[in-house]
Amino acid sequence: MAEEPITVPKVEEIRFGGELVGTLNAIQGKIASMPFYTSRIDGDELTIARVESRNINKKPYLFYMIKIGKQGVKLVYSIPPDTSERMRRAAVIKDFVAILSLVTDSYRIDQSKFYQYIDSVMDNLLKGLSENYSSLFNKYDALLMEYRELKRLNLELSASNRNLTVQSSELNERNRVLEEQVNALQKYSDGALMAMVGDWIEVHNNTIDINEFSKTYGIVPSRVEQILDKMVSQRYLEIKE
Repeated sequence: MAEEPITVPKVEEIRFGGELVGTLNAIQGKIASMPFYTSRIDGDELTIARVESRNINKKPYLFYMIKIGKQGVKLVYSIPPDTSERMRRAAVIKDFVAILSLVTDSYRIDQSKFYQYIDSVMDNLLKGLSENYSSLFNKYDALLMEYRELKRLNLELSASNRNLTVQSSELNERNRVLEEQVNALQKYSDGALMAMVGDWIEVHNNTIDINEFSKTYGIVPSRVEQILDKMVSQRYLEIKE
């Protein structure tokens, strides 16, 4: 019997300029406290990696890496063929922002290109929504204005190194609220519901009560079970025995 061919994920990478204002060892020390991440220093470069799943040969399948050097940072991530590229990029950039906010006292990213990339990811994500575009953008206009105001505010506040960490935390919280509001406008397409389930599991200690989730968002339990099965099959979730 012929062996089933091994699926190889697509791998993308993007570089951002930046400045190392602390040390790689200091950054590595902070990453060491985070579960699921590994890190190593090779010369003048620190590599932070997270392997989310492996193939049958134990090779990394769903993963992303952050490589930090003195002159810039590189983000490398995989996109399996059975996964939405828009959703995958959004998930990776969310974790990337979390890492950057943790090490703001040691590393400063080039905010101009970074925000352009976030804009691009959000734009592509919105294009995949199931709701009528004209209706969606009318509702989204107010959120977009607030997002641009937050970006302007962040650029101003970044001049103050002493308050940078606190300011980043505040902006991350506001962006999280905006993300939840955008997801609500999707009227619970598959992508939106997957994001909602992921947030729920994160907040509820890696568990989900299907009946409670269904009652909260007005979704029939069978629909929630369907999206959970899809997330497991696409390796966004892993069932713990």
